[in-house]
Amino acid sequence: MEVKARAPGKIILSGEQAVVHGSTAVAASIDLYTYVSIKILPSTENDDRLTLQLKDMALAFSWPVGRIKESLSSLGGPFPSTPTSCSTASMKLILALVEEQNIPEAKISLASGVTAFLWLYTSILGFKPATVVVTSELPLGSGLGSSAALCVAFSAALLACSDFVNVDMKQQGWLIFGESELELLNKWAFEGEKLIHGKPSGIDNTVSTYGNMIKFRSGNLTHIKSSMPLKMLITNTKVGRNTKALVAGVAERTLRHPDAMNSVFNAVASISEEMANVIQAPALDDLSITAKEEKLEELMEMNQGLLQCMGVSHASIETVLQTTLKYKLASKLTGAGGGGCVLTLLQTLLSGTIVHKVIAELESCGFQCLIAGIGGNGAEICFGAPSWL
Repeated sequence: MEVKARAPGKIILSGEQAVVHGSTAVAASIDLYTYVSIKILPSTENDDRLTLQLKDMALAFSWPVGRIKESLSSLGGPFPSTPTSCSTASMKLILALVEEQNIPEAKISLASGVTAFLWLYTSILGFKPATVVVTSELPLGSGLGSSAALCVAFSAALLACSDFVNVDMKQQGWLIFGESELELLNKWAFEGEKLIHGKPSGIDNTVSTYGNMIKFRSGNLTHIKSSMPLKMLITNTKVGRNTKALVAGVAERTLRHPDAMNSVFNAVASISEEMANVIQAPALDDLSITAKEEKLEELMEMNQGLLQCMGVSHASIETVLQTTLKYKLASKLTGAGGGGCVLTLLQTLLSGTIVHKVIAELESCGFQCLIAGIGGNGAEICFGAPSWL
Protein backbone atom coordinates (compact mmCIF):
# COMPACT_ATOMS: atom_id res chain seq x y z
CA MET A 1 0.00 0.00 0.00
CA GLU A 2 1.26 3.44 -0.89
CA VAL A 3 -0.21 6.82 0.04
CA LYS A 4 1.03 10.36 -0.27
CA ALA A 5 -0.08 13.46 1.58
CA ARG A 6 0.62 17.13 1.28
CA ALA A 7 0.13 19.98 3.74
CA PRO A 8 0.56 23.72 3.11
CA GLY A 9 2.71 26.23 4.88
CA LYS A 10 1.28 29.37 6.44
CA ILE A 11 1.78 33.11 6.74
CA ILE A 12 0.59 35.64 9.30
CA LEU A 13 -1.21 38.41 7.42
CA SER A 14 -1.66 40.56 10.50
CA GLY A 15 -1.22 40.45 14.25
CA GLU A 16 2.02 38.59 14.91
CA GLN A 17 3.65 39.38 18.26
CA ALA A 18 0.59 41.40 19.37
CA VAL A 19 -1.49 38.22 19.54
CA VAL A 20 0.55 37.17 22.58
CA HIS A 21 -0.83 40.27 24.31
CA GLY A 22 -4.48 39.57 23.53
CA SER A 23 -4.68 41.12 20.07
CA THR A 24 -6.40 39.62 17.02
CA ALA A 25 -4.34 38.00 14.26
CA VAL A 26 -5.12 36.66 10.79
CA ALA A 27 -3.26 33.68 9.31
CA ALA A 28 -3.58 31.97 5.94
CA SER A 29 -2.37 28.87 4.15
CA ILE A 30 -0.07 29.20 1.14
CA ASP A 31 0.23 26.91 -1.87
CA LEU A 32 3.76 25.82 -0.97
CA TYR A 33 3.67 22.32 0.44
CA THR A 34 5.43 19.62 2.38
CA TYR A 35 4.89 16.17 0.85
CA VAL A 36 5.05 12.80 2.61
CA SER A 37 4.90 9.42 0.89
CA ILE A 38 4.40 6.20 2.86
CA LYS A 39 4.83 2.76 1.34
CA ILE A 40 3.84 -0.05 3.68
CA LEU A 41 6.14 -3.01 3.04
CA PRO A 42 5.36 -6.71 3.25
CA SER A 43 6.68 -8.21 6.48
CA THR A 44 9.73 -10.44 6.21
CA GLU A 45 11.62 -12.26 8.90
CA ASN A 46 15.04 -10.98 7.89
CA ASP A 47 14.73 -7.30 7.02
CA ASP A 48 11.71 -5.57 8.52
CA ARG A 49 12.73 -1.91 8.66
CA LEU A 50 11.16 1.50 9.07
CA THR A 51 13.03 4.00 6.89
CA LEU A 52 12.62 7.78 6.84
CA GLN A 53 14.14 9.61 3.87
CA LEU A 54 14.53 13.41 3.92
CA LYS A 55 15.05 13.70 0.21
CA ASP A 56 15.85 17.44 0.03
CA MET A 57 18.70 16.96 2.50
CA ALA A 58 19.95 13.64 1.14
CA LEU A 59 19.52 12.09 4.59
CA ALA A 60 17.97 8.76 5.54
CA PHE A 61 17.28 7.14 8.91
CA SER A 62 16.42 3.48 9.33
CA TRP A 63 15.50 1.23 12.23
CA PRO A 64 14.78 -2.52 12.44
CA VAL A 65 11.08 -2.78 13.29
CA GLY A 66 11.99 -5.30 15.98
CA ARG A 67 14.25 -2.73 17.63
CA ILE A 68 11.44 -0.14 17.68
CA LYS A 69 8.96 -2.68 19.02
CA GLU A 70 11.38 -3.77 21.72
CA SER A 71 11.78 -0.15 22.85
CA LEU A 72 8.22 1.11 22.51
CA SER A 73 5.83 -1.84 22.83
CA SER A 74 5.16 -0.81 26.44
CA LEU A 75 3.41 2.31 25.12
CA GLY A 76 0.45 0.19 24.10
CA GLY A 77 -0.02 1.54 20.56
CA PRO A 78 -1.34 1.91 18.04
CA PHE A 79 -4.24 4.13 19.05
CA PRO A 80 -5.06 6.21 15.92
CA SER A 81 -8.42 7.45 17.18
CA THR A 82 -6.99 8.84 20.43
CA PRO A 83 -4.40 11.61 19.94
CA THR A 84 -2.07 11.30 22.91
CA SER A 85 0.77 13.39 24.27
CA CYS A 86 4.20 11.80 24.44
CA SER A 87 5.12 11.29 28.10
CA THR A 88 8.56 12.06 29.49
CA ALA A 89 9.29 8.34 29.79
CA SER A 90 8.21 7.70 26.19
CA MET A 91 10.28 10.66 25.02
CA LYS A 92 13.42 9.16 26.56
CA LEU A 93 12.82 5.87 24.74
CA ILE A 94 12.26 7.61 21.40
CA LEU A 95 15.27 9.89 21.85
CA ALA A 96 17.44 6.80 22.34
CA LEU A 97 16.25 5.52 18.94
CA VAL A 98 16.97 8.89 17.34
CA GLU A 99 20.44 9.13 18.88
CA GLU A 100 21.34 5.78 17.35
CA GLN A 101 21.10 7.42 13.93
CA ASN A 102 24.12 9.68 14.56
CA ILE A 103 22.57 12.75 12.96
CA PRO A 104 25.35 15.09 11.72
CA GLU A 105 26.00 17.99 14.08
CA ALA A 106 25.17 20.49 11.34
CA LYS A 107 21.73 18.88 10.98
CA ILE A 108 21.04 18.23 14.67
CA SER A 109 18.00 20.54 14.57
CA LEU A 110 16.28 17.78 12.57
CA ALA A 111 16.31 15.49 15.60
CA SER A 112 13.06 16.92 16.97
CA GLY A 113 11.33 16.30 13.65
CA VAL A 114 12.55 12.69 13.59
CA THR A 115 11.33 12.30 17.18
CA ALA A 116 7.88 13.58 16.19
CA PHE A 117 7.84 11.16 13.24
CA LEU A 118 8.58 8.13 15.42
CA TRP A 119 5.91 9.11 17.96
CA LEU A 120 3.27 9.71 15.28
CA TYR A 121 4.16 6.59 13.33
CA THR A 122 4.12 4.14 16.22
CA SER A 123 1.06 5.77 17.81
CA ILE A 124 -1.02 5.64 14.61
CA LEU A 125 0.34 2.63 12.69
CA GLY A 126 2.24 0.65 15.31
CA PHE A 127 5.24 -1.40 14.19
CA LYS A 128 4.75 -2.01 10.46
CA PRO A 129 7.76 -1.92 8.14
CA ALA A 130 7.59 0.98 5.69
CA THR A 131 9.52 3.50 3.63
CA VAL A 132 8.59 7.13 4.30
CA VAL A 133 9.84 9.89 2.00
CA VAL A 134 9.64 13.64 2.73
CA THR A 135 10.14 16.54 0.31
CA SER A 136 9.20 20.18 0.84
CA GLU A 137 8.81 23.48 -0.97
CA LEU A 138 9.03 25.36 2.33
CA PRO A 139 12.33 26.82 3.59
CA LEU A 140 13.09 25.62 7.11
CA GLY A 141 12.99 27.94 10.09
CA SER A 142 11.76 30.97 8.16
CA GLY A 143 8.35 31.47 9.77
CA LEU A 144 6.32 29.72 7.07
CA GLY A 145 5.15 26.86 9.28
CA SER A 146 7.45 24.18 7.89
CA SER A 147 7.38 22.04 11.05
CA ALA A 148 3.58 22.18 11.26
CA ALA A 149 3.23 21.25 7.59
CA LEU A 150 5.54 18.29 8.25
CA CYS A 151 3.47 17.09 11.23
CA VAL A 152 0.20 17.56 9.32
CA ALA A 153 1.51 15.70 6.27
CA PHE A 154 2.86 12.86 8.46
CA SER A 155 -0.44 12.58 10.31
CA ALA A 156 -2.54 12.71 7.14
CA ALA A 157 -0.55 9.97 5.42
CA LEU A 158 -0.46 7.78 8.54
CA LEU A 159 -4.19 8.10 9.19
CA ALA A 160 -4.89 7.29 5.54
CA CYS A 161 -2.84 4.10 5.98
CA SER A 162 -4.62 3.14 9.19
CA ASP A 163 -7.81 1.12 9.38
CA PHE A 164 -9.48 3.81 11.46
CA VAL A 165 -9.99 6.46 8.76
CA ASN A 166 -12.31 5.48 5.92
CA VAL A 167 -11.09 6.80 2.55
CA ASP A 168 -11.82 5.64 -0.98
CA MET A 169 -8.49 4.47 -2.36
CA LYS A 170 -9.96 4.16 -5.88
CA GLN A 171 -10.49 7.89 -6.27
CA GLN A 172 -8.05 9.78 -8.46
CA GLY A 173 -6.17 12.99 -7.60
CA TRP A 174 -5.89 14.86 -4.32
CA LEU A 175 -8.60 14.12 -1.75
CA ILE A 176 -9.71 16.15 1.26
CA PHE A 177 -10.60 14.49 4.56
CA GLY A 178 -14.06 14.89 6.07
CA GLU A 179 -14.66 17.32 8.93
CA SER A 180 -14.34 14.78 11.77
CA GLU A 181 -11.22 13.32 10.18
CA LEU A 182 -9.67 16.77 9.83
CA GLU A 183 -10.30 17.37 13.52
CA LEU A 184 -8.54 14.10 14.38
CA LEU A 185 -5.68 14.91 12.00
CA ASN A 186 -5.24 18.37 13.52
CA LYS A 187 -5.03 16.93 17.04
CA TRP A 188 -2.34 14.43 16.02
CA ALA A 189 -0.37 17.13 14.18
CA PHE A 190 -0.51 19.29 17.31
CA GLU A 191 1.03 16.43 19.33
CA GLY A 192 3.86 16.31 16.79
CA GLU A 193 4.32 20.09 17.02
CA LYS A 194 4.59 19.82 20.80
CA LEU A 195 7.55 17.46 20.39
CA ILE A 196 9.25 19.96 18.10
CA HIS A 197 8.42 23.26 19.81
CA GLY A 198 7.43 22.40 23.38
CA LYS A 199 4.48 24.79 23.74
CA PRO A 200 3.18 25.71 20.28
CA SER A 201 0.04 27.83 19.91
CA GLY A 202 -1.64 25.32 17.61
CA ILE A 203 -2.24 28.01 15.01
CA ASP A 204 0.26 26.72 12.45
CA ASN A 205 -1.02 23.15 12.41
CA THR A 206 -4.65 24.36 12.32
CA VAL A 207 -4.01 26.52 9.23
CA SER A 208 -2.07 23.70 7.57
CA THR A 209 -4.81 21.15 8.33
CA TYR A 210 -7.86 23.15 7.31
CA GLY A 211 -6.35 25.59 4.79
CA ASN A 212 -8.01 28.88 3.85
CA MET A 213 -7.65 31.55 6.56
CA ILE A 214 -8.31 31.89 10.25
CA LYS A 215 -8.81 34.79 12.61
CA PHE A 216 -7.71 34.12 16.16
CA ARG A 217 -7.71 35.91 19.47
CA SER A 218 -7.05 34.58 22.98
CA GLY A 219 -7.33 30.97 21.83
CA ASN A 220 -10.56 31.44 19.86
CA LEU A 221 -10.34 30.52 16.17
CA THR A 222 -12.74 31.63 13.44
CA HIS A 223 -12.44 30.22 9.91
CA ILE A 224 -12.68 32.85 7.17
CA LYS A 225 -12.51 32.60 3.40
CA SER A 226 -11.38 35.09 0.80
CA SER A 227 -13.87 36.23 -1.83
CA MET A 228 -11.05 36.65 -4.36
CA PRO A 229 -7.68 35.10 -5.16
CA LEU A 230 -4.73 36.65 -3.34
CA LYS A 231 -1.09 36.30 -4.33
CA MET A 232 2.00 37.20 -2.33
CA LEU A 233 5.68 37.53 -3.06
CA ILE A 234 7.40 35.92 -0.07
CA THR A 235 10.98 37.06 0.44
CA ASN A 236 13.08 34.85 2.67
CA THR A 237 15.85 37.04 4.07
CA LYS A 238 17.67 33.87 5.22
CA VAL A 239 18.39 35.68 8.49
CA GLY A 240 17.78 33.33 11.40
CA ARG A 241 15.96 34.65 14.42
CA ASN A 242 15.36 33.67 18.02
CA THR A 243 11.58 33.72 18.42
CA LYS A 244 11.68 33.43 22.22
CA ALA A 245 14.09 36.36 22.49
CA LEU A 246 11.96 38.50 20.16
CA VAL A 247 8.78 37.74 22.13
CA ALA A 248 10.63 38.51 25.37
CA GLY A 249 11.86 41.81 23.91
CA VAL A 250 8.29 42.89 23.11
CA ALA A 251 7.22 41.92 26.65
CA GLU A 252 10.05 43.98 28.16
CA ARG A 253 9.15 46.99 26.02
CA THR A 254 5.54 46.60 27.20
CA LEU A 255 6.69 46.70 30.83
CA ARG A 256 8.65 49.90 30.17
CA HIS A 257 5.87 51.61 28.18
CA PRO A 258 2.59 49.89 29.13
CA ASP A 259 0.19 52.57 27.92
CA ALA A 260 1.92 53.17 24.61
CA MET A 261 2.35 49.45 23.86
CA ASN A 262 -1.25 48.65 24.79
CA SER A 263 -2.31 51.30 22.30
CA VAL A 264 -0.11 49.57 19.70
CA PHE A 265 -1.71 46.19 20.44
CA ASN A 266 -5.22 47.68 20.22
CA ALA A 267 -4.34 49.24 16.88
CA VAL A 268 -3.07 45.87 15.61
CA ALA A 269 -6.33 44.25 16.70
CA SER A 270 -8.31 46.85 14.73
CA ILE A 271 -6.15 46.25 11.64
CA SER A 272 -6.64 42.48 11.88
CA GLU A 273 -10.41 42.80 12.27
CA GLU A 274 -10.63 45.18 9.31
CA MET A 275 -8.37 42.95 7.23
CA ALA A 276 -10.62 39.94 7.86
CA ASN A 277 -13.66 42.01 6.84
CA VAL A 278 -11.99 43.23 3.65
CA ILE A 279 -10.89 39.71 2.71
CA GLN A 280 -14.43 38.35 3.08
CA ALA A 281 -16.26 41.27 1.44
CA PRO A 282 -17.73 40.52 -2.03
CA ALA A 283 -15.57 41.37 -5.03
CA LEU A 284 -17.78 41.50 -8.11
CA ASP A 285 -15.48 42.99 -10.75
CA ASP A 286 -11.92 44.17 -11.43
CA LEU A 287 -12.67 47.58 -9.95
CA SER A 288 -13.85 46.19 -6.62
CA ILE A 289 -10.94 43.71 -6.55
CA THR A 290 -8.47 46.56 -7.06
CA ALA A 291 -10.15 48.60 -4.32
CA LYS A 292 -9.91 45.64 -1.91
CA GLU A 293 -6.26 45.08 -2.76
CA GLU A 294 -5.47 48.75 -2.13
CA LYS A 295 -7.13 48.54 1.30
CA LEU A 296 -5.13 45.42 2.12
CA GLU A 297 -1.92 47.16 1.10
CA GLU A 298 -2.66 50.07 3.42
CA LEU A 299 -3.46 47.72 6.30
CA MET A 300 -0.22 45.77 5.69
CA GLU A 301 1.80 49.01 5.76
CA MET A 302 0.12 50.12 8.99
CA ASN A 303 0.73 46.72 10.57
CA GLN A 304 4.41 46.89 9.58
CA GLY A 305 4.73 50.32 11.18
CA LEU A 306 3.34 48.94 14.42
CA LEU A 307 5.71 45.97 14.28
CA GLN A 308 8.56 48.47 14.00
CA CYS A 309 7.15 50.15 17.12
CA MET A 310 7.42 46.80 18.88
CA GLY A 311 11.11 46.58 17.94
CA VAL A 312 10.95 43.38 15.88
CA SER A 313 12.07 44.64 12.48
CA HIS A 314 15.61 44.04 11.17
CA ALA A 315 18.01 45.57 8.65
CA SER A 316 17.29 42.75 6.18
CA ILE A 317 13.54 43.36 6.50
CA GLU A 318 14.03 47.09 5.96
CA THR A 319 16.01 46.35 2.79
CA VAL A 320 13.06 44.37 1.42
CA LEU A 321 10.63 47.14 2.39
CA GLN A 322 12.71 49.83 0.69
CA THR A 323 13.16 47.72 -2.44
CA THR A 324 9.47 46.93 -2.89
CA LEU A 325 8.45 50.50 -2.05
CA LYS A 326 10.44 51.73 -5.04
CA TYR A 327 7.95 49.80 -7.18
CA LYS A 328 4.99 51.10 -5.13
CA LEU A 329 4.37 47.68 -3.56
CA ALA A 330 3.32 47.19 0.06
CA SER A 331 5.22 44.79 2.31
CA LYS A 332 5.32 43.60 5.92
CA LEU A 333 7.25 41.03 7.89
CA THR A 334 5.47 37.79 8.73
CA GLY A 335 6.06 35.77 11.88
CA ALA A 336 8.32 36.66 14.77
CA GLY A 337 10.40 39.26 12.90
CA GLY A 338 14.11 39.84 13.41
CA GLY A 339 14.74 38.32 9.97
CA GLY A 340 12.70 35.49 8.49
CA CYS A 341 10.25 36.31 5.72
CA VAL A 342 8.57 39.41 4.31
CA LEU A 343 5.21 39.48 2.47
CA THR A 344 4.54 41.68 -0.55
CA LEU A 345 1.02 41.80 -1.97
CA LEU A 346 0.97 41.27 -5.75
CA GLN A 347 -2.10 42.99 -7.13
CA THR A 348 -4.15 41.13 -9.71
CA LEU A 349 -3.47 43.71 -12.44
CA LEU A 350 0.24 44.13 -11.59
CA SER A 351 2.58 43.87 -14.56
CA GLY A 352 4.66 40.71 -14.73
CA THR A 353 7.62 42.84 -15.81
CA ILE A 354 7.55 44.73 -12.51
CA VAL A 355 7.37 41.48 -10.55
CA HIS A 356 10.43 40.15 -12.37
CA LYS A 357 12.36 43.37 -11.70
CA VAL A 358 11.52 43.28 -7.99
CA ILE A 359 12.54 39.64 -7.69
CA ALA A 360 15.80 40.24 -9.54
CA GLU A 361 16.69 43.14 -7.23
CA LEU A 362 15.82 41.19 -4.08
CA GLU A 363 17.74 38.12 -5.22
CA SER A 364 20.77 40.31 -5.93
CA CYS A 365 20.75 41.04 -2.17
CA GLY A 366 21.06 37.32 -1.46
CA PHE A 367 17.39 36.82 -0.60
CA GLN A 368 15.19 33.92 -1.74
CA CYS A 369 11.93 34.84 -3.47
CA LEU A 370 8.83 32.66 -3.66
CA ILE A 371 5.42 33.46 -5.16
CA ALA A 372 2.46 31.85 -3.44
CA GLY A 373 -1.30 31.84 -3.67
CA ILE A 374 -3.01 32.56 -0.36
CA GLY A 375 -5.88 30.76 1.33
CA GLY A 376 -6.05 27.48 -0.60
CA ASN A 377 -6.80 23.94 0.54
CA GLY A 378 -5.38 22.36 3.67
CA ALA A 379 -4.19 18.77 4.06
CA GLU A 380 -4.83 16.42 1.13
CA ILE A 381 -4.03 12.81 0.30
CA CYS A 382 -3.87 10.64 -2.78
CA PHE A 383 -2.98 7.05 -3.60
CA GLY A 384 -0.50 5.54 -6.03
CA ALA A 385 3.12 6.18 -6.94
CA PRO A 386 4.11 9.79 -6.10
CA SER A 387 5.11 11.69 -9.23
CA TRP A 388 7.36 14.03 -7.25
CA LEU A 389 9.79 11.34 -6.04
